[in-house]
Amino acid sequence: MPYMMAGALVAGLTAGGRGQFLLPLQVGLYAAVLPVVAVTGLFLPVRGLEVSAAQGLLGARVETPPREARRSWQERRRTAAWFTLHLAVGGVVSGFTLAIVPFTVYTLALPFLGAPLPVMGVEVRPGWPALAWTLAGIAALAALVLMAAGAGALLTRLAPVLLGPTPGERLAAAEERARVLAERNRLARELHDSVGHALSVVTLQAAAAGRVLDRDLETARTALDAIERSARAALEDLDHALGVLRAGDPPGGPGAPGGWATLDDLDALVAASGAPVEHEVGDVSAVPAPVSREAYRIVQEALTNAIRHGRSPVRLAVAVRDGSLRLEVTNRTAALAPAPRSGNGPRGGRGLEGMRERVRLLNGDLDAGPAEGEGWWRVSARLPLRSAP
Repeated sequence: MPYMMAGALVAGLTAGGRGQFLLPLQVGLYAAVLPVVAVTGLFLPVRGLEVSAAQGLLGARVETPPREARRSWQERRRTAAWFTLHLAVGGVVSGFTLAIVPFTVYTLALPFLGAPLPVMGVEVRPGWPALAWTLAGIAALAALVLMAAGAGALLTRLAPVLLGPTPGERLAAAEERARVLAERNRLARELHDSVGHALSVVTLQAAAAGRVLDRDLETARTALDAIERSARAALEDLDHALGVLRAGDPPGGPGAPGGWATLDDLDALVAASGAPVEHEVGDVSAVPAPVSREAYRIVQEALTNAIRHGRSPVRLAVAVRDGSLRLEVTNRTAALAPAPRSGNGPRGGRGLEGMRERVRLLNGDLDAGPAEGEGWWRVSARLPLRSAP
């Protein structure tokens, strides 16, 4: 009605003041305001209002589209199409309602009036002619009800198509869900490696401290110091992971530097393990941060398995050669131990699986198995420093 009133105002002004306001529904005026409705839906943010109306008044199941910083033209066109269809159908139904309801009431009164009355330019006399017009009025009212129901059904079917997410919005939502899932999987791997390593060190060092406490206080003190450092590092990683889960991505986006340990922290990792580790680490300053973080976790998991399932000595080598980062962890296996299913020892777990997943994500290679020479186990990884074209 506001659009029709604006059209009537324009028509009256262009007619030099001779126009009449609040005119009956005219086809020309109705058709003239539809482009204005389309432009309104194209530029004004009416989508949220229309989604609420379709859900609340029509009962349509419209998937709520994700919020975007800028509206795409595909979304604008679909919203304009729905808005125009909504007001066009609504204008037709409203016009017929304003005309047919009073007409039906008038025809229902015809049989009870004793004098002839004009109906649509025809004089209707009491009796069968009046009854015929009454039936016509009832039929017109029934047709109006069916038309309104059909219009509602049509809009209910089209609401999810025109007001729901566009293909671009669905793709963006799917990418966001995939990103969140990948971030959660990454956090799960980080916690598995970090906390699992710390618990392994704590368990073994506590057992060692208990065995030598009465006769070697210095060794027991060293074991307790390793327990403290491992537990502290695990708590820091756990606190960081929980902060990411509560607040979303850390500053700088997913995997921003400064949150997780890298190859620069290998010395602290070896010291916190409390086990004799012969390590040789080359210059890793050119290693990209994502590769450095994943490489640290691979070394951590390999050391954890070596300490948990194998025995000393443990040898660690890290170097950059031929555009790739090379990692190697070698340890003696426990005597009479069966072939390990996952990790550096006889008992299976998720260690080797997690290492393979990290290496695969970086397009690298991982080799884990018995080394040359009986009683040795080796984990070696090659991680490219740059992605292949």
